[in-house]
Amino acid sequence: MKEVQDQLLDKAVPFIRECYHELGKSESETEARIAEITRSIGYKGSYEHTLQELEHGAKMAWRNSNRCIGRLFWESLTVQDARHVETEDEMAEALFRHIETATNDGKIRPMITVFSPVLGAGAAPGAFIHNAQLIRYAGYETEDGIVGDPASLQITAMCQSYGWQGAGTPFDVLPLLLQMGDNTPKFYDIPSGLVKEVAITHPDIVALAELRLKWYAVPIVSNMYLEIGGIHYSAAPFNGWYMGTEIGARNFADEARYNMLPRVAAAMGLDTRRDASLWKDRALVELNVAVLHSFQQQGVAIVDHHTAARQFKRFEEKEEKASREVTGDWTWLIPPLSPATTHIFHQHYSNEVKLPNFFYRDEA
Repeated sequence: MKEVQDQLLDKAVPFIRECYHELGKSESETEARIAEITRSIGYKGSYEHTLQELEHGAKMAWRNSNRCIGRLFWESLTVQDARHVETEDEMAEALFRHIETATNDGKIRPMITVFSPVLGAGAAPGAFIHNAQLIRYAGYETEDGIVGDPASLQITAMCQSYGWQGAGTPFDVLPLLLQMGDNTPKFYDIPSGLVKEVAITHPDIVALAELRLKWYAVPIVSNMYLEIGGIHYSAAPFNGWYMGTEIGARNFADEARYNMLPRVAAAMGLDTRRDASLWKDRALVELNVAVLHSFQQQGVAIVDHHTAARQFKRFEEKEEKASREVTGDWTWLIPPLSPATTHIFHQHYSNEVKLPNFFYRDEA
């Protein structure tokens, strides 16, 4: 027990010092808070973040996210404190508010909703969201192959096992599958009016609209936990806005996802018999043009990978002025389309993990 308490204190103290320094608090305030936390850990085995600590800690976690190219905007994160939530119904309401607030009719707001933490080894499990993202399309195994998103086969089957039935189209929005503690998971259909979707068309290639592609406006990641000062928040879904290649070069293009490049190439009349014709590259570029065009035309915030890379350069410059080293996972920071055209491709980054941060859950 003493060892666990010491480990928690070893993470809490440096967090408080860094957080309070950045918030401009005095040394006496900092030391008083550390003393308070030390007493709480000694008495209860844990401590509770103030709202200000939670808000700034969540922002720091975004700033420290090595895989994220959009960190320039870390200070703009809106934090919804949902630590008081005790039931799945209350969880669903908080998540519906998140979706509505973050979507903002297309003017996407970076946002995080933080539910109650897991308080130490042996403690009762807290809030849990089974979905990888709050909004995602279902995937169905059929006799004719997979319909919808292959990445969603497992969560779709789970939702069906609890009584949900989708329409069986390629773009059925999955319900939220939520669980509080050891309760049986419950599913909640997201009200259709909350899910903003973008129909994909191309400014020049009319035939691309006949593919009837669409995608949801906001990527709200929900399969990571947030760690701040040694406290683990098992449910802390967060979002920024899309970079176009996430949809056009991955979700639509990956063979293990929607695998649309052959159909886009056919719509463009390309010769797909030889790789040397570069039909995949040409189809990939135009598919990404279509995604950016469609989001912009329909008033939904999105960023192209060249602009995102320039924004990341500004982030690097600001962090240097603040005497903070920029860490990063190069394999994730480079865009999946034309990476060598960005400065990131030619840079080296330390992949050291700083705290606070987000971590993928152990799904087991």
